[in-house]
Amino acid sequence: MIVRKQHLTALERLLGRFPVVAVLGARQVGKTTLTRAWLGAAARGRTLFDLENPIDLARIADPMLALEGLRGVVVLDEIQRRPELFPVLRVLADRRPVRARFVLLGSASPQMLRQGSESLAGRIAYYELPGLSVREVGVRMGERLWLRGGFPRAFLARSDTQSMQWRQAFLRTFLERDLPMLGVNIAADTMRRFWTMLAHHHGQLWNASEFGRSFGVADTTVRGYLDKLTDALVVRQLKPWHENVGKRQVRSTRLYVRDSGLLHALLNLPAKADLEAHPKVGASWEGFIIEQLMQQLEARTDECHFWRTHTDAELDLLVVRGHRRVGFEIKRTTAPALTPSMRSALADLKLDSLTVVHAGDASFPLAARVRAVGWRSIIGGIGKL
Repeated sequence: MIVRKQHLTALERLLGRFPVVAVLGARQVGKTTLTRAWLGAAARGRTLFDLENPIDLARIADPMLALEGLRGVVVLDEIQRRPELFPVLRVLADRRPVRARFVLLGSASPQMLRQGSESLAGRIAYYELPGLSVREVGVRMGERLWLRGGFPRAFLARSDTQSMQWRQAFLRTFLERDLPMLGVNIAADTMRRFWTMLAHHHGQLWNASEFGRSFGVADTTVRGYLDKLTDALVVRQLKPWHENVGKRQVRSTRLYVRDSGLLHALLNLPAKADLEAHPKVGASWEGFIIEQLMQQLEARTDECHFWRTHTDAELDLLVVRGHRRVGFEIKRTTAPALTPSMRSALADLKLDSLTVVHAGDASFPLAARVRAVGWRSIIGGIGKL
């Protein structure tokens, strides 16, 4: 078992400030395991309700009766199955003194977020649990993490073959059961085809017209498909950054399958040799590093962008927090060099720093405010915002 100390600390901090904390994440990413580990370490009163378990559903048939007398920490797993609980939680969260704190586990479905924001405004904090990171598994396991992805069961499988079998089963279950539970009424075969097409466009700009023509449907329909997978936290839409810099800038979203292991399952790449020989190897590595950087910086989705002009100057990742702007360029090479595109990004975007993450091991300066960092060093070599 991998102890996820960073996330345990974050959960402890939020529960000290809010009566309700929602831990969001894709299915099987480890939300329940993390919460149980925190509760075990905390050695305090706890009550757990698994809202997929018929017994627990029966226990909470009358929510106010079931929850009002509880003390300590109350965990409600798969909360999106019972949205009618949110008004009850508002009443319980407003009691003084605070008698219980509530941890809600679920996906970031639109219904859950809407119910939470409407019923628990000012009382709830959201925490997104990502997949495993290089920091958590160690740099020696970095290549395995890239190939297998950050879902714990996929990463910890006995072999690459068993890991791929788990990921393929996850895809089937996710499409056939989990998405319908989130209110997505689209045929599983259709969503599988769409998700596979996204995998082939991983790291590229979103073109709704092109996808719509491929499926024989309207642009708005495929935009809906994309938003559903984004809401389920399995696809990332990296938004473009644009401002008045005197150059025409790209305004289309860039697409990534968030988990590299799921990307490789969709592309049918079971082994490292298969991945290395595939045309998407560079894009796969880029998406993997972007996710690692966002975790290391604890950057929110709305703080992260890419930048590109119509003259092909670009930046893979721009993180904007307050007045600070830090840029990252990702190069699958062992000998990175300063390029005109990097100079343009540094000047036009007024970056505080530009880090070039490369596939080698050495870290060294490239120019003023520009540093090359080996990818294995990103867990300690990029600092904090």
